[in-house]
Amino acid sequence: MNEIEQTKFIRELGKEGPEAVYQYFLEQNFITEELVEKIRQASKKDIICSGYPYKKKINRSDYEKQKYDLQQELVKWQNHIKAKGEKVILLFEGRDAAGKGGTIKRFTEHMNPRGARVVALDKPTVDEQGQWFFQRYVKHFPTAGEVVFFDRSWYNRAGVEKVMDYCSDEDYFTFSSSVATFEELLVRSNIHLIKFWFSVSREEQLRRFMGRILNPLKRWKISPTDIASLKHWGKYTEAKEAMFFYSDTPANPWTIVRSDDKKRARLNAIRHVLNQFDYDGKDERRLRPTDSRIVGRPGDLLGDHKLNSDGSPLLTLI
Repeated sequence: MNEIEQTKFIRELGKEGPEAVYQYFLEQNFITEELVEKIRQASKKDIICSGYPYKKKINRSDYEKQKYDLQQELVKWQNHIKAKGEKVILLFEGRDAAGKGGTIKRFTEHMNPRGARVVALDKPTVDEQGQWFFQRYVKHFPTAGEVVFFDRSWYNRAGVEKVMDYCSDEDYFTFSSSVATFEELLVRSNIHLIKFWFSVSREEQLRRFMGRILNPLKRWKISPTDIASLKHWGKYTEAKEAMFFYSDTPANPWTIVRSDDKKRARLNAIRHVLNQFDYDGKDERRLRPTDSRIVGRPGDLLGDHKLNSDGSPLLTLI
């Protein structure tokens, strides 16, 4: 059974209920019984991961009030970007089902679409495969007065392409040794680059996948890549740690957003962006500081980048 056939099979299993899906995942060694038990015992409002700083998800009414306030600030911020002719790239990366797309939707919900674009590229075409790697992304970069949201980005090479062997070792080495220089050139070109990594626990990722598999309206969202992310959790962790090692730079740092509670993640990602800028009418009381338990640098929230004796990254399963 190839990956596409397996995904179709899992979608069909979803019609039989959760236990059928869990049993298949257990038989394939994609997950553990412990993970399944944690999900079974948790309520919808519970945060499953013991390391998350909150036990319950944010109250919806509180979330809606904060979101409304922050979206008013986003409108002011976008007006500032347009008036000043600034160029902004917001880059969203993270594991599958980490909440990237939902956060982008809340950013753009009330922004002027003439000055805000979402870029979510499909796999490269034959022509794009023959181009300089960054070329297909550069053509989507912002012009003056524009904000561009990348729902996944050139860091595909550091994650799924590396883990799934979609690129050669030489291609990966070329990327890892040049991406920091590439991003430094963006800063020198007066482009604001903010890089988000949405960090989700294994328990919460599985719960979200199950929600997709069991819901007929969301079942199509389960892809072969999603299933592979269950099977290769450790490999993706190693790839992520290596990526932070060579691309988390002072000029272009990564910002971690802990997203086991998607609503808290959305609010704090918006706050983080707005706090990077001064703009007319900025309301600090409405904005509020970001929650340092939710948003921070990789070393603060995920542990230091450990090194082997030769100076290479020690790839731990954090």
